[in-house]
Amino acid sequence: MGDLKNPKLIYLKAWLFLCIGLLSAATLLLDHPQWKTAVLLVLTVWAFARAYYFMFYVIERYVDPSFRFAGIGSFLIYILRRRKT
Repeated sequence: MGDLKNPKLIYLKAWLFLCIGLLSAATLLLDHPQWKTAVLLVLTVWAFARAYYFMFYVIERYVDPSFRFAGIGSFLIYILRRRKT
């Protein structure tokens, strides 16, 4: 499968991800309406967003500018290959 290049489809994909996230969070909070659940959910989302930022922006800009990641799988392969050398 090739890269997604149509701007309308890219925006649609972003909105679908946003909808999935909002519906999942709402369902979780409706099932467990507690402050602890809400705080843990916020921390989880924040931590994964920071990890994603690190995997792509920080590594490409500061650690290895020659490498371009295609996804989380390519990041894991990159890390495994670096450990062997």
